[in-house]
Parts: sequence; structure tokens; C-alpha cells
Amino acid sequence: MSCNGCSINNSANGQSVDVFDWINDLPDTTEKSDIVEIKFKSTRRAFFKNNNQIALKRGDKIVVSTSPGHDLGEVSLTGYLAEKQFVRKIKSPERYTLNPIFRRATESDLEKLADARKREKPTMIRARQIAADLGLKMKIGDVEFRADNNKAIFYYLADGRVDFRELIKLYAQEFHIRIEMKQIGARQEAGLIGGIGSCGRELCCSSWRTDFNSISSDVALKQGLSPSAEKMAGACGKLKCCLLYELDVYIEARKEFPRELLDLETSKGIAKPFKTDYLKKEIWFNLIGGLPGNYFKLSLKEVKDIIQKNKRGIKPEIQNDPVPVSNEPNLEISLDGRIDRFDKKKRKFNVKKRAKTKKPKIVVVKNNLR
Repeated sequence: MSCNGCSINNSANGQSVDVFDWINDLPDTTEKSDIVEIKFKSTRRAFFKNNNQIALKRGDKIVVSTSPGHDLGEVSLTGYLAEKQFVRKIKSPERYTLNPIFRRATESDLEKLADARKREKPTMIRARQIAADLGLKMKIGDVEFRADNNKAIFYYLADGRVDFRELIKLYAQEFHIRIEMKQIGARQEAGLIGGIGSCGRELCCSSWRTDFNSISSDVALKQGLSPSAEKMAGACGKLKCCLLYELDVYIEARKEFPRELLDLETSKGIAKPFKTDYLKKEIWFNLIGGLPGNYFKLSLKEVKDIIQKNKRGIKPEIQNDPVPVSNEPNLEISLDGRIDRFDKKKRKFNVKKRAKTKKPKIVVVKNNLR
């Protein structure tokens, strides 16, 4: 997947991010389809038709037709890949209007686009003030002006439904442009703002991702991760999109594991499963009633052999010696995705605190003497 949009997102600051282009070496297939995917500001993309058979390649700045007016964008996909992307993204192709491509962008067109970009930040600040004055429970995340300066898209976040009919009237009177309101989520807002992730690379949502599907906590649990850990959250405050990248590998690896990890009966006592490493095919256990904080690991084959011996009433001896928890910092994640041991201590502390402030119980004794 390509990340050629990084230069667009940082062009306003005069910065460019060098990212490897994964589809740069693919052959040219523009003659197989006249559908072209165009990338606009941030993650907004749309499909157009190259009726005039203009020689285009990825990265070209072109002027396209809109209804009404025109806009300026960058070619992101052409030919066979653009047609496949169109079929994948557009659910009802018969209802989608493929507007034509006018021409390549000139220096004059680029200057007008730069002037439109300069209006966006002041407009966003003023738009937030107007929305706050009306008492609307919404946030203007970003404003995108079209290249002809006649229309602007206001991206907003809201938990519920917002009646912004009066807001649109005030925006039209204030900015003298056509208004389009578009609701986005937290992931899309992070893509609009951009930034650097914990991996040291540009955020996927602002560089190449266009699908912002919700990610459930089950995705993290299937990989042996805790969805409550802070490092699992991205810049948007939601679970990271990259949790989906290796999910298929973990699902395939989990098929070799038992559906339910049972407690093992050993010569030293009962061993309870503590953590699973699906890729290494290892399971960590902790002895019940033994020294607190000590554990040992067994391979998947060893676990299956012990389970079979337990069915025959045999309690095998474990060869691995217990290891202190401090040597393995990532072992506080439990198999069922519950909060780690530090949070358990916190809950106990809160219970004690509530017990101290608990009001004494008053008992009333009735006198039944006559």
C-alpha cells in the first residue's frame, strides 16, 4: 500500500516524509481502465473518469469537475488498481457519478489552492466560536476549502444527533461560501490532524488508511494482549488500527492450542495458566500455593503431554525452575483480558478506604416488657 500522501499532509509546514512506495514498481495499467482515484486534503478520496485520455501517473496534480465548480487533487491510483478499488469501496456503483477530469493543474491553479488552504485555519477557529455560542454539543475538527474557493467542508464530531440548520445559516452569512457538514469519528479526526505513532512512523490513518472500522477488545485478547493497557491506544484514544495487521497470524496459531487452558496437576502442586505466547507456542504457569510471583513456562507440546498424563491420574514433575516476575516485564497480562495485578491492588486499596469511611450501623432494640 502506498504512502505517497505524506508529502501533501506536511507540505503546509514545508516538511516531507520519506516513506517507501510499495506499488511504485508495478507496471502501468492506465489503458485497462479510465477510472482514476484522486486524493484530496488528508484522507478524502474520490473517483473520476478520464474521458479525455490524459496521460496520468500517480502523484500528478490535476483539476477535476465537481457539482458545481471544480477542485484540485492528486492522482493516487490509475488503471487496474483504481478500478479494483472502486469496486471494493463503492457499494452501489450504478448510483455513483464519475465526474470528468479537466486538465493538469497549472501554477495558477496551485496558487489558488494555496490561498484556499490559508483560509481554513481562521475559518475553523471562528466556526468553533459560532457553534459554542449556539450551545451545540459538537466540535469542528477541521475545515477543507475546495480549490475554487466557493465551497467548504466542515468536519465535526458529535456524540448524538445535532440540529445545525441555524448553524449553517450563520456560517453562510459569515464566510460567504457553500457549506457542507460532514460528521467524522475519533479515528478520522486523528487522520485529519496527523502525527507520529509509537512505532516512530507517521500515523497510518493520516498516511494511507482510508477505512476506519471500529476495533473491538476481542482483537487484542486473541493476540494475548490486554485492551486496557495504555500502549494499546492510539492518538485517537481508541484501540490501534495496527492490531488488525497480525490478527490473521494469531488466529491461525491459536488453532493448535486447546480451546480452554486447564490447570495442570504437577508433583509440586496445581499450576494455573498465566500468559500465552501464541507465536512461540509457549504457555506460562504459576503454582498455586507456592511462592508469590514465581512462574515457569512450558511448550505447547509439553502442556498437551501433561494434560494426557493428568487424565490417567499421573502428576508429572516439572523440570523448569520458577523465575521471578521482575525478569519478565510483560507478564502482568492475564489470559482472560482482565486488569493486571497492579490494578487488583488498587481495587483492594479502594475497598479498604471505603471501609474506613463507612458509617456505623445503628441497631434499635424494642422493649417488649409490659
